[in-house]
Amino acid sequence: MPEFDDKLKLHGFNNLTKTLSFNIYDISYALTREAQQQYIDYIDETYNAERLTRILSEVADIIGANILNIARQDYDPQGASVTMLISEGQHGAGHLPAEGPGPRPDAVVGHLDKSHVTVHTYPEQHPDNGISTFRADIDVSTCGQISPLRALNFLIHSFESDIVILDYRVRGFTRDVRGRKHYIDHTIHSIQNFIEADTLARFHAVDVNVYPENIFHTKLRVREFDLDNYLFGVNAADLPSQERAATAARLEREIQEIFYATNMK
Repeated sequence: MPEFDDKLKLHGFNNLTKTLSFNIYDISYALTREAQQQYIDYIDETYNAERLTRILSEVADIIGANILNIARQDYDPQGASVTMLISEGQHGAGHLPAEGPGPRPDAVVGHLDKSHVTVHTYPEQHPDNGISTFRADIDVSTCGQISPLRALNFLIHSFESDIVILDYRVRGFTRDVRGRKHYIDHTIHSIQNFIEADTLARFHAVDVNVYPENIFHTKLRVREFDLDNYLFGVNAADLPSQERAATAARLEREIQEIFYATNMK
């Protein structure tokens, strides 16, 4: 993979489009129908459109963008969406992103135009076996000299995450002053390099990268399984041993199936 010079002189505007897309999954077990509904209500309240707007506003600040327009909606019976149109910011412009982690939520830029940030949430529950899941789909797409990977750490820490599926792609090309086309303007070997080490240590990570096409894919699955972290409205010690083992098996199977995108026999 070629290395890139931060002082690369371009002809006109940087026309590369960089898109970070990922799915975040939180998985829970609710024993009764009442507990299942309470979990959905909890997720709906915790990740409503107002809070999602605050999260995306912080993302815009991290990458140095001006917010042009916000559209948001809470849905009935559940779920929410927020879409932001963003443009070039006034601070931190002109810096190509180094291959390293961006800030966390407690440490909260960039040259952007014709860009957007979106999030959609999907709470759902299994009608029979007590499994409830929450999925958030997030897209950060930018044009210019900064990659949305700078917002990655912040977003992972803003949601409860058992599984994170990440895709990053650089599209198009930009020309230097000699007319030579450049299809990427920064060095990247893995999305993992943009996640803090202590955060990454919590997950089992798998990469599938297509370097010639500037396509990068990383999947994260939480390493440690503690049943109490997945139970909603009940403690593991309150369950009979046989039910405790069966519940743990169902949850681990759910995690495996989502992570590998396949149904286990």
